[in-house]
Amino acid sequence: MSGKNEKTRIAVLASGRGSNFVAIADAVSRGDINAEIVLVVCNKPGAGAIEAARERGIEVKLLESRGAPAGEYNEKLVQVLKDCRPDLVVLAGYMKIVGKTVIDAFPMRIVNIHPALLPSFPGLNAQKQAFDYGVKVTGCTVHFVDEGVDTGPIILQRSVLVEDDDTAETLSKRILVEEHRIYPEAVRLFCEGKLRVEGRRVFIERD
Repeated sequence: MSGKNEKTRIAVLASGRGSNFVAIADAVSRGDINAEIVLVVCNKPGAGAIEAARERGIEVKLLESRGAPAGEYNEKLVQVLKDCRPDLVVLAGYMKIVGKTVIDAFPMRIVNIHPALLPSFPGLNAQKQAFDYGVKVTGCTVHFVDEGVDTGPIILQRSVLVEDDDTAETLSKRILVEEHRIYPEAVRLFCEGKLRVEGRRVFIERD
């Protein structure tokens, strides 16, 4: 963790369009988060996050995961991350399970956002899972990453009502709006040293 007045060094892992990365990067640019995004690592060529990072002058590392053994890939990822010395690793639409090797290298320093109210509907297609189940309320969750799938300690959550005329697609869009609000907020809290983890609970120190 950086000193109180130092900028937190953030590395981002992304696989797709990178809209949550953009939300966080824009918050950093506005000065809402006292941090510097030092690297974006993408495991898929042509992902939108690559161009979004380059447009913002952020270094990009393409580390393709397709066809690579998981153990070998994770070892390379750890080395790439260690080279840029991040205080925090942010998963932004990173469609790959983070291995134990990576988690052990950055314990309680990796965060993720999930488009459902965990522990309900973990894994892929969470919005459609919730919609098909018929829930009246769903939302999104920012959490620390552990060795399970979407099982780490919860930092922030935001609820979204399911309307009668919703489809899985319209619901997903409204959840995404809330993701773009709470993910930068969770990153800000981390950067300001306001998150304290005790077991499964995350306590937020308020001013």
